[in-house]
Amino acid sequence: MPSYGYQAFDSSGKHVKGSIDSETKDLAISELKGKGLTIVKVEEQNLLTKDINISFGGIKDKELAIFCRQFVSISKAGVPIIQNMKLLAEQTENKILADAIKRVSLDIEKGESLTSAMQKFPKVFPSLLITTVGSGEASGNLDLAFERMAVQFEKSAKVKDMVKKALIYPIVVLIVAIVVVVVMLVFVIPSYTDMFAQLGTELPGITKLVIAMSDFIMKKYYIILAVLVGGFLLFRWFSGTPVGQLTLGRLALKLPVFGELIQKKACSNMARTMSTLFASGVTIVEALEITSRTMDNILYKNAMLETRDAVVAGQPMSSALENTGRFPPMMYHMIRIGEESGSTDEMLEKLADYYDEEVEAATAQMMAAMEPMIIIVLAGVVGFLIAAVMSPMLSMYQALDNL
Repeated sequence: MPSYGYQAFDSSGKHVKGSIDSETKDLAISELKGKGLTIVKVEEQNLLTKDINISFGGIKDKELAIFCRQFVSISKAGVPIIQNMKLLAEQTENKILADAIKRVSLDIEKGESLTSAMQKFPKVFPSLLITTVGSGEASGNLDLAFERMAVQFEKSAKVKDMVKKALIYPIVVLIVAIVVVVVMLVFVIPSYTDMFAQLGTELPGITKLVIAMSDFIMKKYYIILAVLVGGFLLFRWFSGTPVGQLTLGRLALKLPVFGELIQKKACSNMARTMSTLFASGVTIVEALEITSRTMDNILYKNAMLETRDAVVAGQPMSSALENTGRFPPMMYHMIRIGEESGSTDEMLEKLADYYDEEVEAATAQMMAAMEPMIIIVLAGVVGFLIAAVMSPMLSMYQALDNL
């Protein structure tokens, strides 16, 4: 019998959700209404979603930027906030985000503030957005808060897209290289093995190695699969441990070209987030706490928390950032100037723009450096396999010429 997940309000106005088994959706709705519930949503559950609470996540910065932009546009048209959220829920393509917006509108109808309603969905609405919206509600300037967040998410999405585009090329080439090697070892090399055996001559070491590799893949492929799966699971486990996060974080920063890109991206993210929070009236301690959650690399996350603790102890933010040893001199020197002139938020915004450009330049530099390197590696791998096939033939031709 099909199972249907539902959301509804009971007679006291309390929001409830659960699942019900019924032959059809209409029968499920009738049964729920018979219990005195006001239906909000009923949908069939599959084996993956049955008895599992709805989990929010996977909302992209670009989608959040569109949400913020549309909120401002509709609000400036004079539409009340409840209707605003309902309209946004209808036109938002991401179903998870749309469902969260719809639930927020229902909570607002019950008398909750926008901020408290959004706080119920921390996996959809990041703390940065919730805090900024809260400041906007308190100051009576909600449109400006959403405008700032639209810019924040747009800039963040742009930086992430640049890095992703830079990584697509090497990943595709790596996959192609692996496919080429596997095809040659599984289909090409075995066709030459019998011919090599009939030559009756000592095969070169490179040919023996390639034949052994081909035999291993053909006959013991399950060992390779087991190693790959085990290695992946081990990596997932290790990267989730504190030691693993620190180890991988340090390793990432030591990588040629990539390390510099990671540092500049972290600086851009930190400056942009702090600038947005300062402009929204958030205290420096709370801003540092929120910014730490937006950091991808654990070392920069810890650096922001160290800075927060130092600021609580009475240090200026610029000195605290310098003491972490994670940020370039320009970062804390410019912030120090902002602290002395009383324009820290403006200085942080300028730093964010500067490091956005630096990320773009570093990405272009990385692409320029990787393209020839990848071509050389790919040519070397293919050349190695061709040499293994051709070496015995050349030896045979030379032996015939000597007769």
